[in-house]
Amino acid sequence: MSVHNCNRRLIAASALAMLAVGAVKAETVNPLAEKVRAADSRFEDVAVAKAEGYAPIPCASGLTGGAMGIHYVNAAYLKDDTVDVAKPEAVMYEPTADGTLKLIAVEYITSKGPASLEGHLFNFNTAPNRYGLGPFYELHVWAWKQNPTGAFADMNPNVSCDAMQGM
Repeated sequence: MSVHNCNRRLIAASALAMLAVGAVKAETVNPLAEKVRAADSRFEDVAVAKAEGYAPIPCASGLTGGAMGIHYVNAAYLKDDTVDVAKPEAVMYEPTADGTLKLIAVEYITSKGPASLEGHLFNFNTAPNRYGLGPFYELHVWAWKQNPTGAFADMNPNVSCDAMQGM
């Protein structure tokens, strides 16, 4: 085989490999996270969440590391038990070193279950719980900050409440 033919095959194999990587990336896009971003990006400004009736509860850290961040919760949505992509019961922010809050995720909560959204099952939480709620079902959607433990996991090892220490 000539050097020219070998180079052509190497280029062709490289091109196929790049196409395959692109196809894998395209398949890993989460359709629910995309819908959440489209419906809820207005909450990137925490003032919008406040104006829509959301109020903060303390930053939630995990016992083994990671965090969920600061939840801004809409009490009216908690009471109605309706799950609507555009009206999450909680929007979640990570405190930053400069004192701002960065939107990272949303949480859908209902007391009716078993619950699911777009085919994704909610997690069940018993009572009593740290929120003072009765038993409930919840689903986190990490739509703005990648979560290595999964787009629907409760805690994100890449989120921290540490910036709250200086606030």
